[in-house]
Amino acid sequence: MRRLERLQSGQEIPYGGDRVAVVPAELAAAFSPGDSLIVVQDTGELLHVPGDVAPIAVGAVDRAAEAFAAIGAVSDDAISDFYGRFAARIEDDATFAPIALANQADVARAQERGRSVTRLVLSDSMRADMVGGLRSWRDAPFGRGRVVETIEHDGWRVDQVMDGLGVVGFVFEGRPNVFADATGVLRGGNTVVFRIGSDALGTARAIVEHALAPALEAAGLPGGAASLVDSPNRAAGWAMFNDPRLALAVARGSGRATSQLGAVARQAGNAVSLHGTGGAWIVAGPDASRDALAAAVYHSLDRKVCNTLNTCCIVAERAGELVPAFLDALEKAGARRGTKPKLHVLDRSVDAVPDEWFDRLVPIARAEGAVDEPQAQRITEGGLGDEWEWEDSPEVTLAIVESVDEAVAWCNRYSPRFVASLVDDDPARQQVFFEAIDAPFVGNGFTRWVDGQYLLDKPELGLSNWQHGRLFGRGGVLTGDSVFTIRSRVTQQDPDIGR
Repeated sequence: MRRLERLQSGQEIPYGGDRVAVVPAELAAAFSPGDSLIVVQDTGELLHVPGDVAPIAVGAVDRAAEAFAAIGAVSDDAISDFYGRFAARIEDDATFAPIALANQADVARAQERGRSVTRLVLSDSMRADMVGGLRSWRDAPFGRGRVVETIEHDGWRVDQVMDGLGVVGFVFEGRPNVFADATGVLRGGNTVVFRIGSDALGTARAIVEHALAPALEAAGLPGGAASLVDSPNRAAGWAMFNDPRLALAVARGSGRATSQLGAVARQAGNAVSLHGTGGAWIVAGPDASRDALAAAVYHSLDRKVCNTLNTCCIVAERAGELVPAFLDALEKAGARRGTKPKLHVLDRSVDAVPDEWFDRLVPIARAEGAVDEPQAQRITEGGLGDEWEWEDSPEVTLAIVESVDEAVAWCNRYSPRFVASLVDDDPARQQVFFEAIDAPFVGNGFTRWVDGQYLLDKPELGLSNWQHGRLFGRGGVLTGDSVFTIRSRVTQQDPDIGR
């Protein structure tokens, strides 16, 4: 079997069955024997995996696969013990000290590179959340081996039994607390292999060395049950998701990088859980309370995550009263963070916003630092789907709509179909909204409730939107105990049964 050893600038690479991607000169120059090329069949992107990176990802999956083969013999009590030990080591100040130092070093390096550190800092509250999450898994009911259905036949019986799904591959942004979330899959008899962003890799290594690995060993679990892909190169994530041994590929985050990872995993034959694009929508209806809208906006903009308010639609008949309430809440959300907010206004809705918003220049907190920009700018209808990846300055789109129905149609067309909220006091209108909106998470107030820990008291692996269609057989919150398969076990009482 011949292997790809070199690429040529301008070389044509077929993809998608009837399209061609062209190798750029820089990729051709960088490609060496032993490297590999992943062609994303959805887009034609050419992903270069260096020869020294792929073995790191493959080795981590090797360890997780070997651990899955062994974990069937590990008792549920031993898995509970692992969670308790992991939590205790995070909680213990002496054990945690080197983890804190590693995190401080990661934060300093990221700041030197001009990177945002809002999600990177392992704060006291994040540490407490990790401990709480791990202990919630320790105390969670056992799922593995649970009989979910029994069908009685004449002379024989069928039990439908929950069991582990397999190796879960997990790529997440630089929030160290996600380690606690990811290990939740062990509760159901699965194993996990994960990669964290390069900014937080030092913290991840320290957590593995000082808390995770010792807890696995002390509880008697195989060491590969939770395996880190120890590489700062993002190609390691591509290589991991390209491994068909994954039972499930989970990518946390948003934007192009997450969508790309999902495409790689899908074409490798792996089941995928990701949202790829985030951003919540709030619609203010004809019977919206001014105070309720202001509170929903303010409490949906405390920080930028996937369930942060991104687009607000206000019905035209109430715009004169509700737009000022919206703008005031937006200003207060910025002031809470010591910044000014940024507003994008649909071109046909510009008259609803005072001229001074468009005329004044204000410092907007960007990743590279404060940048003087007009506080409000026009967008076209096609821009309603843009997700604003802001740092400290809350950034939102405003659109005036003729009706709630128009807002629903826009949300279903332009949004990632993720989180939607209708602020309106009419119960009948709320019911119509719930039935018409194509999103897994629907509410009547603030949007930041969409979180596994906050909503279900379970650390989440990730959230899924409906950008690529509705999910089969489960909700949009993926938690450790929702990663399972069903096996059928027959007990035959009559030995003479035959077909």
